[in-house]
Amino acid sequence: MSDLILLERDGAIARVTINRPERLNAFTLAMWEDLGAAMAEVNRDDKVRCVLLSGAGGPGEIGAFCAGADIAEFQQVRHDAEQARNYARIVDAALEGLEHCPYPVIAAIAGPCMGGGLELALLCDLRICGAGAKLGIPIKRIGHCLPFSGLQALVELAGRATALEILLEGRVLGAEEAMTKGLVTRVVPDEDLESEVEATAGRIASGAPLAARWHKRFVRRTLDPTPLTEAERREPFESCDTADYREGIRAFLAKETPVFEGK
Repeated sequence: MSDLILLERDGAIARVTINRPERLNAFTLAMWEDLGAAMAEVNRDDKVRCVLLSGAGGPGEIGAFCAGADIAEFQQVRHDAEQARNYARIVDAALEGLEHCPYPVIAAIAGPCMGGGLELALLCDLRICGAGAKLGIPIKRIGHCLPFSGLQALVELAGRATALEILLEGRVLGAEEAMTKGLVTRVVPDEDLESEVEATAGRIASGAPLAARWHKRFVRRTLDPTPLTEAERREPFESCDTADYREGIRAFLAKETPVFEGK
């Protein structure tokens, strides 16, 4: 893994940073491979309780989450449909690692969040956004189509009408409009973004990690129209057999802060 995708641990929080600020953190094909490797490593680490995904900022600037894919290399790596499909297989591996991460993932969005950058953010569980952020998928400008992996996430969050508005018009949305359309969870002043994300990650990490993983999986299951099986309906109650549940009840009754160990 190169230094263009950074993976660091801060206690139970894993930090994944897109680290190409001189190009607004635009992704090369090699960076997509690195992101896939980083997410595979995170997803194997059962000590993780929360993941933060962000873009490195430039000196003295608000920085960027991710300006999307680096179009400068497209003539070499996405010249035709066959190359584009091969490129997409690498991108999809990274996106799947993010989408199927068992731990809660927060996107910290500052500055531009465009194209593939917005695809990444849409697959996170929470999207906390600085007020100066700009979000969009203006690929109409290069005559390209959004693959189904990103399209499905966009439609699920924003609905058919907004998805078509973004794709057909190529509109770039400000942070507040993006929140009203369901793309963003929360908007804060740019200068408060880092502290808000840190506080959010801390609240998540302090909770029962098994319950958090179950909730992620159960919420995803509600999007599947297939009727729930009896076994699936029973599964949420398995949390009551965990040591964390017993610790939560004990601490509540004792008016103490629970210490969850993920057991």
